[in-house]
Formats: sequence, structure tokens, C-alpha cells
Amino acid sequence: MSPPARALSTAAFATLLLIAALMGANHVAARLAFNHGVDVPTAVSFRSGATALVVGALLLIQRVPLALTARQRKALPLIGVLIAIQSLCLYSAVARLPVALALLVFNSFPLMTALWARVLYRHRPERALLIAMPVILLGLVLALDVLGAASGLGAAGQWREIGAGVAFALGASTTFGLALVLTQHEAGGLDGRLRTFATMAMVALLAGAAVVWRGGLALPVAPAGWWGLALLTLLYGTGITILFTVLPRLGVVGNSAVMNVEPVFALVLAWLILDQHIAPVQVVGALVVVGAVIWLGTRRK
Repeated sequence: MSPPARALSTAAFATLLLIAALMGANHVAARLAFNHGVDVPTAVSFRSGATALVVGALLLIQRVPLALTARQRKALPLIGVLIAIQSLCLYSAVARLPVALALLVFNSFPLMTALWARVLYRHRPERALLIAMPVILLGLVLALDVLGAASGLGAAGQWREIGAGVAFALGASTTFGLALVLTQHEAGGLDGRLRTFATMAMVALLAGAAVVWRGGLALPVAPAGWWGLALLTLLYGTGITILFTVLPRLGVVGNSAVMNVEPVFALVLAWLILDQHIAPVQVVGALVVVGAVIWLGTRRK
């Protein structure tokens, strides 16, 4: 049995909330860039390339051992491909849905993780997950307004509006869940900084290939787009750097579910910056999903 997670200090809790805010703001900045000419592969290339450079520099400065086992060398490329697909799918969802709703659908990844663990490694899902599953799904039904009651479009009209975005967000959730399961079972002993560098470098490479295939970078056509592109790169890189350099020293392992308030931050920021509004019943659904996911991550085991 693994030891219980240490109680969060005030500094650790504040740091987790800061990371959630940075990640939520990153997606709002991405939508700002998309609204002004940037396409998804360009955004992922900038974000992942800059993050790989920063984390690579940390590897050198902190002299992190670079040795890999044969199993890790086989698993890392597959994990990198999955994270590349997840990144492209999630930004594609953000480009099509209100930012908070895209992140809420993506936050169903604990269900996908349990599904992949069952399929690949015959792990039986925990009772808590079985309890949380219908609650999360109910929250998503409310948040997405699947019957079109809040929007007044009806079910068919609502799904014409959100169908593609929801599909991309579910694709991101599915691939991320698989990446988490493979990371735990095939590369769990690898230093998080080294794993992040390898993953981000591969994501940048694959996104760069997509950029070339699409005919080159799609750069912003207005100053707001440049601000969005710069901020999404800065915010994501800063969040990841804090995640793997500061948090381990604060005893946060096992308590990171607090970061699942990211959609709440995104909801507020998207309302303030992008003027994105969702109905009160959708806000209730969002809080239900966030609450259930946080409960899953913070419950006693």
C-alpha cells in the first residue's frame, strides 16, 4: 500500500491554484490567437517547442540523469505521439467551443484512464470511480446543454453547434488517458523533467510536420493574435516548469487534483477577455464535473 499523501501546506495549495490559473489562461490565450489567424498546429508548435527548450535547459542546469531503460526507450515515442494528438485535439476543441466547456469535456480523462487500465492491464476500476462516473456524466450533460434547452436551438441544432468541438475534446481525453496509463506502467520510474522534455520535443516535431503539411505557419493577422500566441507559449511553459521544479519540493504528490479547478479559471477569464457566456444551468454542470473530479483526486485511499 502506498503511503498517504502529506497534507497540503498553504504554499503548496497556492502553487497548485497558480498552475491551474496558468493552464486555464493558456487556453483562453490560445482562443484569442485562433480568433486572429493562428491555426492549431502553429500554436502547438510554438508552445511545445518553447517548453522543450526551457525544460531541456533545466535538465542541464540541474544535471538530471539522462539514462533510459530499454522499456522506457520503447514507451516514450508512443507517449509522445499520444500527447501530440491530445494537444492538437484539445486546441481544436478550444477553437470551436467556449473554452471552459472544452476543458470540462477534456477533464473526463479519469474515466478514460480507468477504461484503458482495464483494457490493457486488467485493472478493475475503484468503487469511487464507479460512483463518480454518473455524476461526471450528468454534469457534462448540463454543462454542454445537450438538449439545447438553454440555447433554444433544440438538441439537433445544439449538436450542430458543438458536435465537432465535443468530438475533439473527447479525442483529447481518450488519448491523454491512454498516455497516463502507459506512463504509469511503462515509464513510471523516469524523472518527470526528462519525460516532459522528451514528450514536448516530440510534440513540437510532430506539430511542426503538420505545419509544413498545411503549407507553413499561420501567423496572427492582428496584434491581439500576437499577444495570444505569446501568452499561450509563456503561460504553458511557466506552468509546466513550476509543476516539475517547485511542486516536488512542496510535498504535493497525491494532491494535484486541486489543479482540476482549471475550467473554473478558464470560465471566468473567457467571460472577461473573450466575452464568452454560458447559461446558469451550464455553470452548475461545470461545478458538478469539477467537484467530482477533485473528490476523486483528494479522497482517502
